[in-house]
Amino acid sequence: MALITYRDAVNQALAEELARDPNVFVMGEEVGQYKGAYKVTRGLLEKFGPDRVIDAPISEAGFCGLGVGASMLGLRPVVEFMFWSFCYVAFDQVINNAANIRYMSGGLINIPIVFRGPANGGTNVGATHSHTPENFVANTPGLKVVCPATPHDAKGLMKAAIRDNDPVFVMENTLLYGNEGEVPEDDYVIPLGKAEVKREGTDISLIAHGRCAILCLEAAEALASEHGINAEVVDLRSIRPLDEEAILESVKKTNRAVLVEENKPFCGVAAQICSIIQEKAFDYLDAPIKRVSSIDAPQIYSMPLEKLQIPSVDRITEAVLEIA
Repeated sequence: MALITYRDAVNQALAEELARDPNVFVMGEEVGQYKGAYKVTRGLLEKFGPDRVIDAPISEAGFCGLGVGASMLGLRPVVEFMFWSFCYVAFDQVINNAANIRYMSGGLINIPIVFRGPANGGTNVGATHSHTPENFVANTPGLKVVCPATPHDAKGLMKAAIRDNDPVFVMENTLLYGNEGEVPEDDYVIPLGKAEVKREGTDISLIAHGRCAILCLEAAEALASEHGINAEVVDLRSIRPLDEEAILESVKKTNRAVLVEENKPFCGVAAQICSIIQEKAFDYLDAPIKRVSSIDAPQIYSMPLEKLQIPSVDRITEAVLEIA
C-alpha cells in the first residue's frame, strides 16, 4: 500500500489506463499544458503527448459532442469538466445523446465515455460553480454515476469507469483532493454499483456518498465518544447503479437511518433512498428517517454562511440525536 492523495489517486488511474489501452484519451479545458485546473492531469501531456491529452476550447457542448462521437467509434474518452456546474451547457450531448445511443441502436453501439471533475460547494466560488448534479444525472436511464470519497475508491472507481462500456459520470470534490489514504500499488478496480460499510455499527445507519461519507465517519466517532452511540457508516460510492442490498442490510440491523448528501433536498439522492427504505424495510424502522442535505437555496456567496448551508459534522450529530 502507498499513502497518496485523492488527487494523485485519480492521476494514477488516468496514467495507468492511458498506458494500458491505446484507445483511452483525456480531453478538457486546460488538461494538458496547464495540467488541469486542480492539477489532476499533471504529467500526462509530457508522457502521452498532445494526441492523447487534448486541450479543448471553452466549449463544453463542442468537446463533449466530440467525445460522444469518438466513443461511438470505439475510443474511450475521459472528458474533464473544470466544474460539474458547466455540464449543463452540454446537456444535449451528455444526457440526450450519450445516454440513449446504446438503447436506440438496439445494443449495437457502445458509449464507453467518462465525464469527470469536481462537483461540490464549500469553496466560496458562488452559485454558478458549486452544483452537485449526481441526482440529475442518476435520473437518466443509460448513465452511471459514482462519487468516490477516498483515494482508494477514487482510483478503483475511475479505472472501472474507464473500462466500462456505458457512459460513467465521476463526481469528485475539490475539498478531498488533498486528503491522503492508502492505495494498493497493484492494478485493481472497484465494481460500479457496490457500496462499502466504512464503519461497522449497531445503533444507527449513516448513509452517504462523496465527502459526506467522510463527514459521517467523523460524526460517528464523536457520537461514540460523547454519547455512547455506535453508528454504522455506509458509503454508497455509486449512485447509479445503487447498492440497495447494502442499504437495506444496514437499516435492518440498526433500525434507524440518517441520510446525508450535499444535494439540495428536493428530489435529491436521499429522497430516492428514503423511498427504498420505506418500501422494503419499513417494518424494521424504530424511528423516522432523517435527512441532512444542503439548505434549499442557490449556493451562498459567503464562506461563513456556506459552511452552514452544506452538511457538517454538527448537523449530522444533531440529526442522529433527534432519533437515537
